[in-house]
Amino acid sequence: MKGIVFTEFLEMVELNFGLEVVDTIIENSHLPSTGAYTAVGTYDFNEMVQLLTNLSKTTNLGANALLNSFGHYLFNGLLAAHPEVVSSYKNPISLLYSIEDHIHIQVKKLYPDAQLPTFKILEKTDTKLSMVYASERGLYALAQGLIEKTFEHFNKEVTVELKLLNEAGTEVRFNITQHG
Repeated sequence: MKGIVFTEFLEMVELNFGLEVVDTIIENSHLPSTGAYTAVGTYDFNEMVQLLTNLSKTTNLGANALLNSFGHYLFNGLLAAHPEVVSSYKNPISLLYSIEDHIHIQVKKLYPDAQLPTFKILEKTDTKLSMVYASERGLYALAQGLIEKTFEHFNKEVTVELKLLNEAGTEVRFNITQHG
């Protein structure tokens, strides 16, 4: 997993819960990296699982709620680091529709070894999008947060419905409806 995800995650934890919680979750995790991340590094996904699990235990908040919040936070970090990826889009539906054909291609140029989820578009209109998220990591709540923040970025209201297509959450159908 790319280091930018780790650095953004720890920044979110510090902002929302304080530096003491950052220290606590790192200390309670068994991290080969010792919790020292760089944005351009690559780290074992299991380190993120440990950090998230320990954050959930420390804050008494569910892992999916934390991942959703992180998706909102991560959008801003990615936008700040790579504004050109979003700037060519005029609305959130077109941006999300282009995840596979444009955005992920740009991400791969920046981070060639990034392991990205796939998004298969099922239906698209001007105000609705239906797609299937697939990733062995099952971080669909993170994807949901990124989707919600995409609409917020464009000052649009959205309803995001999701349906787990398997118990592990490695395949999830998102039905997205823009309002207003």
